[in-house]
Amino acid sequence: MGAEKVGGPYRKWELKKQRGVYPLSFYRVIWMSLKFYNAGVRYCAYLRQFDTRVPWIGSGKEGRPFIGILFEVRFFKYFAPLSSPKPKHLLIASAPDFLKINEGVWGAINLNNMIPIDFPSLLPVDMKISVSDDRAARNYKELLNNQLDWCNAHESMIVRRAVRLHTIITKDLALQNLKARCCDFALLEEKSLEFR
Repeated sequence: MGAEKVGGPYRKWELKKQRGVYPLSFYRVIWMSLKFYNAGVRYCAYLRQFDTRVPWIGSGKEGRPFIGILFEVRFFKYFAPLSSPKPKHLLIASAPDFLKINEGVWGAINLNNMIPIDFPSLLPVDMKISVSDDRAARNYKELLNNQLDWCNAHESMIVRRAVRLHTIITKDLALQNLKARCCDFALLEEKSLEFR
Protein backbone atom coordinates (compact mmCIF):
# COMPACT_ATOMS: atom_id res chain seq x y z
CA MET A 1 0.00 0.00 0.00
CA GLY A 2 1.16 3.54 -0.66
CA ALA A 3 2.00 6.16 1.92
CA GLU A 4 -0.90 7.26 4.04
CA LYS A 5 -2.08 10.83 3.67
CA VAL A 6 -1.96 12.35 7.13
CA GLY A 7 -2.74 16.01 6.57
CA GLY A 8 -6.35 15.12 5.76
CA PRO A 9 -9.14 15.27 5.10
CA TYR A 10 -9.14 11.50 5.47
CA ARG A 11 -12.28 10.61 3.59
CA LYS A 12 -14.75 13.21 2.50
CA TRP A 13 -17.69 11.17 3.82
CA GLU A 14 -16.19 11.21 7.35
CA LEU A 15 -15.62 14.95 7.62
CA LYS A 16 -18.02 17.82 7.59
CA LYS A 17 -17.08 21.04 5.85
CA GLN A 18 -13.92 22.29 7.52
CA ARG A 19 -14.39 25.49 9.46
CA GLY A 20 -12.56 26.88 12.42
CA VAL A 21 -10.12 23.98 12.77
CA TYR A 22 -7.53 24.49 15.48
CA PRO A 23 -4.05 24.97 14.02
CA LEU A 24 -1.46 22.43 15.16
CA SER A 25 0.17 25.25 17.16
CA PHE A 26 -2.97 25.34 19.39
CA TYR A 27 -1.94 21.92 20.65
CA ARG A 28 1.18 21.43 22.70
CA VAL A 29 2.90 18.53 21.01
CA ILE A 30 5.54 16.89 23.16
CA TRP A 31 8.14 15.51 20.77
CA MET A 32 9.84 12.86 22.84
CA SER A 33 9.71 9.10 22.89
CA LEU A 34 6.28 7.65 23.29
CA LYS A 35 5.88 5.28 26.22
CA PHE A 36 3.34 2.71 27.36
CA TYR A 37 1.43 3.16 30.60
CA ASN A 38 -1.32 1.43 32.54
CA ALA A 39 -4.17 3.76 33.43
CA GLY A 40 -5.71 3.66 36.89
CA VAL A 41 -8.74 1.39 37.14
CA ARG A 42 -10.55 3.85 39.43
CA TYR A 43 -9.91 6.79 37.07
CA CYS A 44 -11.17 4.94 33.99
CA ALA A 45 -14.23 3.66 35.87
CA TYR A 46 -14.95 7.24 36.92
CA LEU A 47 -14.77 8.49 33.30
CA ARG A 48 -16.95 5.58 32.08
CA GLN A 49 -19.80 6.99 34.18
CA PHE A 50 -19.96 9.87 31.70
CA ASP A 51 -18.93 8.15 28.45
CA THR A 52 -19.25 4.39 27.93
CA ARG A 53 -16.70 4.53 25.08
CA VAL A 54 -13.92 4.99 27.65
CA PRO A 55 -12.00 1.68 27.61
CA TRP A 56 -13.00 -0.88 30.23
CA ILE A 57 -9.99 -1.60 32.43
CA GLY A 58 -11.39 -4.07 35.00
CA SER A 59 -11.88 -7.86 34.85
CA GLY A 60 -8.53 -8.97 33.48
CA LYS A 61 -7.89 -5.85 31.41
CA GLU A 62 -6.01 -4.02 34.18
CA GLY A 63 -2.84 -4.42 32.10
CA ARG A 64 -4.27 -2.78 28.97
CA PRO A 65 -1.51 -0.42 27.87
CA PHE A 66 -2.06 3.17 26.79
CA ILE A 67 0.37 5.05 24.55
CA GLY A 68 1.33 8.62 25.30
CA ILE A 69 1.78 11.45 25.68
CA LEU A 70 0.21 11.98 22.24
CA PHE A 71 -0.42 15.67 22.72
CA GLU A 72 -1.47 18.23 25.29
CA VAL A 73 -4.34 20.64 24.75
CA ARG A 74 -5.29 23.20 27.40
CA PHE A 75 -3.09 21.26 29.88
CA PHE A 76 -4.88 17.94 29.23
CA LYS A 77 -2.47 15.14 28.33
CA TYR A 78 -3.92 12.56 25.96
CA PHE A 79 -3.20 8.83 25.87
CA ALA A 80 -4.72 6.19 23.56
CA PRO A 81 -5.39 2.53 24.36
CA LEU A 82 -3.68 -0.22 22.40
CA SER A 83 -5.45 -3.24 21.02
CA SER A 84 -3.71 -6.61 20.90
CA PRO A 85 -3.39 -8.29 17.47
CA LYS A 86 -6.55 -9.85 16.11
CA PRO A 87 -7.13 -11.55 12.73
CA LYS A 88 -9.68 -8.84 11.83
CA HIS A 89 -6.95 -6.16 12.07
CA LEU A 90 -5.34 -7.62 8.95
CA LEU A 91 -8.56 -6.99 7.00
CA ILE A 92 -9.71 -3.65 8.42
CA ALA A 93 -8.37 -0.49 6.81
CA SER A 94 -6.83 2.22 8.97
CA ALA A 95 -9.27 5.05 9.61
CA PRO A 96 -9.05 8.51 11.21
CA ASP A 97 -9.80 6.92 14.59
CA PHE A 98 -8.07 3.54 14.17
CA LEU A 99 -4.40 3.05 13.35
CA LYS A 100 -2.94 -0.38 12.59
CA ILE A 101 0.50 -1.17 14.00
CA ASN A 102 2.69 -2.83 11.36
CA GLU A 103 -0.32 -3.40 9.07
CA GLY A 104 -2.25 -4.91 11.99
CA VAL A 105 0.26 -7.70 12.66
CA TRP A 106 1.14 -6.15 16.05
CA GLY A 107 -2.29 -4.78 16.91
CA ALA A 108 -3.71 -1.28 16.67
CA ILE A 109 -4.07 2.09 18.37
CA ASN A 110 -7.67 3.05 19.15
CA LEU A 111 -7.50 6.82 18.75
CA ASN A 112 -11.29 6.99 19.06
CA ASN A 113 -10.91 5.88 22.70
CA MET A 114 -8.07 8.23 23.65
CA ILE A 115 -8.64 9.98 26.95
CA PRO A 116 -7.08 12.79 28.98
CA ILE A 117 -5.12 11.28 31.88
CA ASP A 118 -3.28 12.97 34.71
CA PHE A 119 0.11 11.46 35.59
CA PRO A 120 -0.90 10.29 39.11
CA SER A 121 -3.34 7.91 37.37
CA LEU A 122 -0.57 6.28 35.29
CA LEU A 123 1.96 3.54 35.90
CA PRO A 124 4.72 2.70 33.40
CA VAL A 125 4.30 -0.72 31.77
CA ASP A 126 7.01 -3.21 32.71
CA MET A 127 8.37 -4.34 29.33
CA LYS A 128 11.74 -5.64 30.45
CA ILE A 129 12.09 -9.35 29.76
CA SER A 130 13.50 -11.20 32.76
CA VAL A 131 14.74 -14.76 33.17
CA SER A 132 11.85 -15.51 35.53
CA ASP A 133 9.23 -14.70 32.85
CA ASP A 134 7.32 -17.67 31.50
CA ARG A 135 6.83 -18.10 27.75
CA ALA A 136 3.51 -16.20 27.66
CA ALA A 137 4.94 -13.23 29.59
CA ARG A 138 8.04 -13.18 27.38
CA ASN A 139 5.93 -13.26 24.18
CA TYR A 140 3.70 -10.47 25.50
CA LYS A 141 6.67 -8.27 26.40
CA GLU A 142 8.25 -8.92 22.99
CA LEU A 143 4.98 -7.81 21.37
CA LEU A 144 4.90 -4.66 23.52
CA ASN A 145 8.51 -3.85 22.60
CA ASN A 146 7.74 -4.35 18.90
CA GLN A 147 4.66 -2.13 19.20
CA LEU A 148 6.60 0.58 21.01
CA ASP A 149 9.47 0.51 18.49
CA TRP A 150 6.97 0.88 15.64
CA CYS A 151 5.10 3.68 17.42
CA ASN A 152 8.27 5.67 18.07
CA ALA A 153 9.36 5.21 14.44
CA HIS A 154 5.96 6.64 13.37
CA GLU A 155 5.52 9.13 16.22
CA SER A 156 4.90 12.25 14.15
CA MET A 157 2.21 10.54 12.07
CA ILE A 158 0.48 9.14 15.17
CA VAL A 159 0.53 12.52 16.92
CA ARG A 160 -0.78 14.39 13.85
CA ARG A 161 -3.63 11.92 13.50
CA ALA A 162 -4.51 12.14 17.20
CA VAL A 163 -4.51 15.95 17.11
CA ARG A 164 -6.60 15.99 13.94
CA LEU A 165 -9.16 13.59 15.40
CA HIS A 166 -9.42 15.64 18.60
CA THR A 167 -9.98 18.75 16.50
CA ILE A 168 -12.70 17.38 14.24
CA ILE A 169 -14.57 15.85 17.19
CA THR A 170 -14.36 18.84 19.56
CA LYS A 171 -15.15 21.36 16.80
CA ASP A 172 -18.11 19.21 15.62
CA LEU A 173 -16.63 18.68 12.16
CA ALA A 174 -17.02 14.88 12.08
CA LEU A 175 -19.93 13.15 10.47
CA GLN A 176 -22.17 11.13 12.77
CA ASN A 177 -20.65 7.68 12.12
CA LEU A 178 -17.16 8.85 13.13
CA LYS A 179 -18.45 10.92 16.04
CA ALA A 180 -20.42 7.92 17.35
CA ARG A 181 -17.22 5.84 17.59
CA CYS A 182 -15.21 8.47 19.49
CA CYS A 183 -15.14 9.45 23.12
CA ASP A 184 -16.62 12.84 23.95
CA PHE A 185 -13.25 14.50 24.44
CA ALA A 186 -14.63 17.84 25.66
CA LEU A 187 -16.85 16.16 28.28
CA LEU A 188 -14.00 13.94 29.49
CA GLU A 189 -11.72 16.97 29.85
CA GLU A 190 -14.36 18.67 31.99
CA LYS A 191 -14.99 15.58 34.14
CA SER A 192 -11.29 14.78 34.58
CA LEU A 193 -10.93 18.08 36.45
CA GLU A 194 -13.52 16.88 38.98
CA PHE A 195 -11.81 13.52 39.66
CA ARG A 196 -10.56 13.08 43.22
